[in-house]
Amino acid sequence: MEAGWQTIEVAASGRKPRRFVFVLLDNFTMLCFACAIEALRIANRMAGKELYCWQLVGEGGDTVSCSAGTAFKLDSDLVDLDRDDTVLVCGGIDVQLATTRRILGWLRKEARRGPVIGGLCTAGYTLAKAGLLDGKRATIHWENQDSFAEEFEEVTLTKSVFVVDGNRYTTAGGTSSIDLMLKIIADDHGEDLANAVADQLIYSSIRTDQDTQRLSVPTRIGVRHPKLSQVIQMMEANIEEPVSPSLLAREVGMSTRQLERLFRRYLNRSPKRYYMELRLQKARNLLMQTDMSVINVALACGFASPSHFSKCYRAHYETTPYRERGSHAARLSV
Repeated sequence: MEAGWQTIEVAASGRKPRRFVFVLLDNFTMLCFACAIEALRIANRMAGKELYCWQLVGEGGDTVSCSAGTAFKLDSDLVDLDRDDTVLVCGGIDVQLATTRRILGWLRKEARRGPVIGGLCTAGYTLAKAGLLDGKRATIHWENQDSFAEEFEEVTLTKSVFVVDGNRYTTAGGTSSIDLMLKIIADDHGEDLANAVADQLIYSSIRTDQDTQRLSVPTRIGVRHPKLSQVIQMMEANIEEPVSPSLLAREVGMSTRQLERLFRRYLNRSPKRYYMELRLQKARNLLMQTDMSVINVALACGFASPSHFSKCYRAHYETTPYRERGSHAARLSV
């Protein structure tokens, strides 16, 4: 509940409300959209005046469904915008399928007017596909980082919760939309208003673009052992060219046998098995999210031959890489 609030004094600027145009892609994530629009609504309420307004647009201009299945009524089709508008594209699952030719053409055309354009959650892919992130820093949800890095080498990909690079915004998804909007509100109308909005959202840990989106290795694996965490970080950083267990052990001042015992004790698997699972997880992401050939996916994940890759993949996922990609494509076409 938004109880006990008081109006935050905002300097009169004489300018009209800043308009946000939310472009809702098919299967967009409701959380990232709701976090963004609620921050704007609360900013208006806390200021006691309309600082921000918004409209929902999308291909066709009728309705669009989020990934939870809820349908949203759009205000309009993809229309011509003003230079002062802030465009936020909202993505979600299967963003490649939702990024249509018409969406890309519209974004490129509108970008020539010079507005701020951002991508929430996976919509960083859409902006990159339109060429709007070339030469810029950006972020995207961690699950899409591997495929994004492979496809868009001209974009400097970070692991930040959000990135502002000139007139381009990107977020990692989820609640990171709140962090971006709080920065925008603070830049527009001061820290007091942004902090008041955060309080109303019960958002006590405001993150900056220096914060990373994923939990630390110890938190993710549920083990706080510095040397184990260090080895796992090295594994994650060397997927394409795997490092031998003996070298990993030497890097943290242990013997290979000590490293084996450490992994068995805390993770119930060998270092080699854990490393293989990391590589196969990346391979699965690339198969599902890119058009890379199976051979190139194998090479990107440190497998010297397609046959060895297929054998390892089948042992772990009980299907072959080719069938995995085929079944995923079939689901998308339904």
